[in-house]
This record gives sequence, structure tokens and C-alpha cells, in this order.
Amino acid sequence: MSSMLYRLGRATAAHPWRTVSAWLVVVVGVLALAASAGGTTQDDWDVPGADGQVGLDALRTHLPESGGASALVAIHDSDGDALARADLSRLASELEDVPHVVQVSPPRLSEDSDTALVTLRYDVPVTDHDVMGALAPLEDAVSAAGVDGLDVAYGGEVPGSAMEMSGRGELIGVGVALVILVLTFGSVVAAGLPVAVALVGLAVGGAGVTLLAGVIDVSSTAPTVATMVGLGVGIDYALLLVTRFVEELRSGRSTVDAAGTAAATAGRSVVFAGLTVLVSLTGLGLAGLPTYSAFGAATAIAVASVMATALTLVPALCGLAGHRLVPRKHRGRPYEPVGTAGGHATLTGRWARRVCARPLPWALAALVALVALAAPALGMRTFPQDASADPASFTTRQAYDLVADEFGHGANGPLTFVADTGAVDPADTERLRADLADDPRIISVGPAVTSPDGAITVFDAQPTTGPQDERTSDLIASLRADALPAGVELTGATVILTDISDMLSERMWVVVGFVVAVSMLLLAMMFRSVVVPIKAATMNLLSIGAAYGVVTLVFQHGWGSSLLGMDRAVPVSSWVPILMFAILFGLSMDYEVFLLSRIREAWLRTGDARGSVVAGLSSSARVISSAAAIMVAVFLGFATEDTVLVKMLGLGMAVAVALDATLVRLVLVPATMTLLGRGNWWLPPWIDRRLPHVRAERDAGAALAPPPVSSDGAPEERERARA
Repeated sequence: MSSMLYRLGRATAAHPWRTVSAWLVVVVGVLALAASAGGTTQDDWDVPGADGQVGLDALRTHLPESGGASALVAIHDSDGDALARADLSRLASELEDVPHVVQVSPPRLSEDSDTALVTLRYDVPVTDHDVMGALAPLEDAVSAAGVDGLDVAYGGEVPGSAMEMSGRGELIGVGVALVILVLTFGSVVAAGLPVAVALVGLAVGGAGVTLLAGVIDVSSTAPTVATMVGLGVGIDYALLLVTRFVEELRSGRSTVDAAGTAAATAGRSVVFAGLTVLVSLTGLGLAGLPTYSAFGAATAIAVASVMATALTLVPALCGLAGHRLVPRKHRGRPYEPVGTAGGHATLTGRWARRVCARPLPWALAALVALVALAAPALGMRTFPQDASADPASFTTRQAYDLVADEFGHGANGPLTFVADTGAVDPADTERLRADLADDPRIISVGPAVTSPDGAITVFDAQPTTGPQDERTSDLIASLRADALPAGVELTGATVILTDISDMLSERMWVVVGFVVAVSMLLLAMMFRSVVVPIKAATMNLLSIGAAYGVVTLVFQHGWGSSLLGMDRAVPVSSWVPILMFAILFGLSMDYEVFLLSRIREAWLRTGDARGSVVAGLSSSARVISSAAAIMVAVFLGFATEDTVLVKMLGLGMAVAVALDATLVRLVLVPATMTLLGRGNWWLPPWIDRRLPHVRAERDAGAALAPPPVSSDGAPEERERARA
């Protein structure tokens, strides 16, 4: 691999305009292909194997108007006057003409008659292209009904599918990243290069996600998550390569040789870091939900795209920029590599020596801090988000609050009972309805409706508690265990969401086991050790656990949630734990690979266990800290989006990366590696013989490159001629 990457780096740096032109052709071609053959995002919330799915499938088969998409129109007189029935009849008539609407319920009035609810049923699921985002037809119908002076809000599935991302995350992330890169490199050219490369990779990745949406259902949130991760890792990968290129250039290598050596060393770390992220994302497919597989595939496309641009476009642009990437204050000055006295006379060098001098106290302090932050996660409660978590300015949230205030919280999540008439006696169905009516946890029970083919009987029941209330989940479990006769299925939006939450909790450990096992195998191959992978996996789990704890405190307990635009505490979204784990475990391995590559270089060069840790941390801490700061900025930028799922992911991943780059990489890793000494690199011979040999250290790349030339500040033109 090192030979191939070295030749790739040299070739692209020697012929930069060919490489840039090739990427322009690729970008234009992929964007054109996406425009002609791509699809649009659509959510698929079917849950194969879930109990609630059985009832939903029966509704779709025998009573299609009850199994399709739904919408809710809530009308309220803010003065408290009773609504005119003529206005409500005219409104219902206009709503019947909305495309794909097959049923409009009679208006349901509140006790004081100042609020009415009209429910619409569609003949297609909410994922249908004609229904997705179809809020405008509802607004047109209400306008035509002439209900001026009344408050109108829209709820249900259809208005919810109309919500879009604002795009603030990308702008904030890119802006802060540029500032950090300027401070890191001291050069505007060097700062702009990683961002430009990442944006090119994102353009290709975005087009790839659009093409994917033409083949499978891709969640409407998946492109945002893919962009968030792709932007962060893309800038980080390019930053690592540019940093190594500048080091090689300052050590005296020509531009082309420096690009080749950077690709053979830092590029190898990028490849394995990227592979670890991709492996982690494939673990999402084990969650058992189609939407998770789409999340993983979309994010993997973005990561693969930015990795490809980093490995090819960065050396090419480095070849064009040459010595302009070196900060002015360092141009012409002798280079002091890490490992020399001068190379250690840095802040990170002094920090590394301090931690390695007293490793046990430092390790214990960092461990206590991480465990303390992770502790709240033990009380985490998960539930897929509904409209109650939307911002107060959203019409879906306004409709939710109006329904809760006027009809009770349970009206936002009625339970649907589906009885198979061939297996359930009608008397048993009526007995069940009577028992539910007497249940103190149920406010009301609706009339029973038999499908036209007589196959099923359906009725609704309104619980006293809202969809996100833990008591509602307990009620569903209790009804299934004790109240439902054979042949009766419990379904509905709240039931499906509860089933999703339960299923994801059970499948979490399958995903964790797969991701950890495969990642440890990759690290063992790369670093020829069984201790390093075990230690890395343990520390990654600690940082992710701490991030879970912070997310629980902020969103479930409301600590500081107002800073993120939240006005109430909500459970942690069921989608978050698995998504966060799969993404963060891969990202944490990025920094592990970057750091351990430098430590192993020094270890192979000197055989000094403690000195190699100091040298490796001294040489990599600055770039890791810069890369982490960029990724934290990107993730926090996305935490400003309105969608609660994206808020939680953005904050959680920002916290995890910040902890990983500070407490883990700057304290726990050097402290534990100092304590373990030579034991870090222990590998039983029988495992060594069976593991493929893949080296990540500098020696492989250095052996391929010609000896450094004199570092005399030779002009770029002379270096190119020599190359």
C-alpha cells in the first residue's frame, strides 16, 4: 500500500493540473448523472418484525384509508367564541378536494366549542412523492374556506414531512474551520486548501446520495448527517496530509517528494481511519431497520468521497502551492524534527513529558472525569421524536399543543386496535372495548368500524398521557400482555414508535459488538499489537459514554437546552444512540490512528517505550487538536438546526470529539501507554503469522522517497525542474 500511495502522491503533485481537471470532470459528470437519474429523499418507517407492523399491514390491506398518510387541521378561536358549524362544514368540503385525500373526518369540537379538529386520510403513504411536503394544498384549502380571523395549525404526518434543514450548520462549520486553519498554519493558502478539498468531496458525495435515493428510500435527515460527518472528516483528512507535506517540505524534500512521502505516511493513516469509519457505518445495517441501512450508506458515500479527494486532490494542490503552504516565519529556517531537543521545546512536548512523568495520577483523573460524565446515561430514556419536540414556531408544534390543551395529551397519539373477524368473536371485541372504557388510563374509546370486506374491525382509544410519556409505553406493554385476546393487534403511530424504541434498544448491542470487533481487528493489523486495539476500544467507549451522559443531561433533564433553542425537556431520540455510536467510534479511531502512527514511528526508530510516547504526542497533538476543534465547530454548527435529531447528534458528537481529543488523546493514551511500556506492542507469534502485515509508520514511506535535498528555500520552479 505504501508504494502505491507514494506513487499516487508523486504523480498527482507532478501533474497537478491534470488531477484538478480530472476532478472537475468527475464533479460535473456525477452532478449531471444525479440530476437525471437521482431520486428524492423519503422516510421509510416500516418496522419488519414489530408487533405494531402486523396491525398496520392489515389496515393497508383491508382499510386503505386508515393505513395511508394522515394530516390534521386544528382551528381555534383565540377569543374563546364557539366556532360556526357552517364555517367548519365549508372547510371540510374544501379539504375533500385536496389531492390523494380519501377521507375527511367530521370536525371534532372541544368542550367549549372554540376548537375543532379535522383529520384527513390519504390513499398513499407519507413517503409517496406526491404527498411528501404537501403542506401547501392544505393551506390553499383552508384559505379557500374563508376562515379568516381564526388560528389554524397543521399536524400529523404530512406537515411534518415538509420540514427542511436551514443550512446553518454547513455555513457555521466552514466559517469556523477556516479561522482555525488560519491560526494553525499561519497561511491563508494552507488554510483554504483542506476546506476546498472537503467541499469538492462533499459535492461528489451529495450527488452520490441523490443517486442512492433513486434506488432505495433514503431518510430526509440522512443527507444532513452525511454532510455533517463528511465535512468534518474531509477537512481533518486534508489537514493531516497538508501538515505532513509541510513537515517534509521543511525537512528539505522537493515538492513532489514531499507530496509522495506525505501520501505514503499520512495518506496510509487516512486510508485506515476512513476504512474504520466505513466499517462502523456498515454496522448500522444490523439495527434491523431499513432507514438505518440508508443512513449508513448515505454517510459512507460522503466519507468515501472526501477520502478519495483527500488522497488525490490534496497532493495535487500541494504541488501547485509548494512553499506557499509553509508559514512565512518558518520559511528559510532550519527544521527541527520531533525527537530533537528543539522539537520537544513546544507546549505539546512539555505537556507530553509532564503526563508521562506521572502517568498513574493523570490516568485516574481522566478516567474519573469520563465516568462522571457518562453516569447520567444510565438513566437515559429513548423515544422517537414527535411534534412536541419541534420549535414553538413550527405549525406542527402549534397543532400539537393546541390538541393537548383542548382535548388532552393522549389525543396526539391515539391507540388503534385491529381485530381479525375470522379469529375474534364480535362479543370479545365489544368486551375489549368495554374494558378499555373502564380503564382509568384511557379517556375515551371510539366506535368500531368494520372494513368493507368484513375481514377486520377497527377502533381507537385515547390514553390519558401523551406519546412521549413513559406511562404510555407502559400502557402499551400492559395491554399487549394482559388485555388483548388472540387475533387483536395494537397499532398506530405511537405504538409503532414505541416498537422502534424497544427494537433499537435490543439491537444496540449487536451493532456495538460488530463495530468494536472489526475495528479492533483493523488496528491489530495496522499496529501489530493486541494491547493497542483493546485499549483503543475501551477509551472510545468511555468518550462515547460520556457524550451519551451529556446528551441525557441537556435534552432529557433540560440542563442548558434553551441555548440550543429547546423550550422543554424531551426523551433522547431513539435514533441517536446507535447513530452516535457508529459514527463516533469510527471518528475516534481516526485520532487513534493519527496518534499511534507517530508513536509507532518513534518506537521503531528508537526502541524507547516512554520516549516514543512523548515524541509521538509532541508531533501529532497540535494537528489532532486542530482537527478536533474543526470537527467540534462543524458538529456544533449543525446543533443549531431546528430538527431535534440533528441537534442531539450535533451536540453529542461535538462533546465526544472534544473529550476524545483532550482527556483521551492528551491524557489517557499517553498515560496508559507509558504505564504499559513495551507491553503496548505485545503480539503473540501465532496471531502475528495470521494477521496481514500493513504498516502505518513513517519508515515505509521514508524508504520509498529519495534523500532530502538541502533546505535552502529554493524556489518552487527549481524544485519542479529537479523533480
